[in-house]
Amino acid sequence: MAARLGIVGGGQLGRMLALAAAPLGIRCSFVDPSPEAGARVVADQIEADFENIDALIELSERSDIVTFEFENVSAPALEAIAGRATVAPSPRSLEVSQDRLLEKQLFESLGFPVAPYRAVATLDQLETAIEEIGTPSILKTRRLGYDGKGQVRIGSVDDADHAWKSVESEPSVLEGHVNFSRELSVVIVRAADGSGIAYPLTENVHLAGILHTSKAPIVPEDDPLQLRAVEHAMAIADELGHVGALALELFDVEGELVLNEIAPRVHNSGHWTIDGCRTSQFENHVRAVVGLPLGAIGPVLPTMMVNLVGGLPESAEVLAIPGAHLHLYDKEPRAGRKVGHVNVVELGPGEDSLASRAARVIALADASRH
Repeated sequence: MAARLGIVGGGQLGRMLALAAAPLGIRCSFVDPSPEAGARVVADQIEADFENIDALIELSERSDIVTFEFENVSAPALEAIAGRATVAPSPRSLEVSQDRLLEKQLFESLGFPVAPYRAVATLDQLETAIEEIGTPSILKTRRLGYDGKGQVRIGSVDDADHAWKSVESEPSVLEGHVNFSRELSVVIVRAADGSGIAYPLTENVHLAGILHTSKAPIVPEDDPLQLRAVEHAMAIADELGHVGALALELFDVEGELVLNEIAPRVHNSGHWTIDGCRTSQFENHVRAVVGLPLGAIGPVLPTMMVNLVGGLPESAEVLAIPGAHLHLYDKEPRAGRKVGHVNVVELGPGEDSLASRAARVIALADASRH
């Protein structure tokens, strides 16, 4: 068994990966340029930029396996160290997930529905695409967008010039409006032998482009919606030869699933699994990439995850709420920054409902920002 895991990125996802690895006897190191990286208290840090080849080589020399906590990592940089340590997931998963055009082309090649879209590289192409797709629509840069960044909504063709300047004339994708009833995601974990496990379908609510809450499970495990979401995610992972966690974000359109995007890693919408499942997404990702058997998920506790963004409520007030589990990232609060999350789990008869207890957490989170 591999005893050393390298992680590119030391934010909250790297921190939670290292926390999941420790009980398995796996020591973690990570590369991150920030002297205040959240993973620094649970893993050994190489303080350097993510594109620093020397730092990545040092990480590979300290590690048997190298993984990553976010997809804006240079695929060529990871390929440069692939001969020194196993990289999982593969740079192929990274390459596709980094480019919205390649991502949509992959979905279409597998026969999965996506929103109408056009690739645009000039203002003229954008104006033509708006005429073809219509409005409202949304312009997204092909690369380096997350948490609502790198995208702008378009109400009419008159917005084209402003939108093109907003994305700094970067190659982009114009997506048509999808009239969805809810945003969903599913996290799967695939092992190197092709076997895999899937977590329950999760309903997500975003505020200002940042995930606000996640709730799971939302349908029975044999529900057609769950089965289709898992089928789509597994097919994508198989096509990529993916090893580790993969999150698929979807739109529910009158009971039909429209694919939005993938994240080839552990995912914010899977944070609820830490307290709602027997084996979290983080532990199963670690198990998959180092070659350990995947862990059982159930029995599942219905859970609502509340992101703490821009402010920190008093820990004692959060923990006074029955069934609330607090996870802090050791970050200083600032506007738009994820500094922790709270998982509120279902309790037995006689306790307040999951929704009412989660609402108390949301109220505390809101108050902390003022």
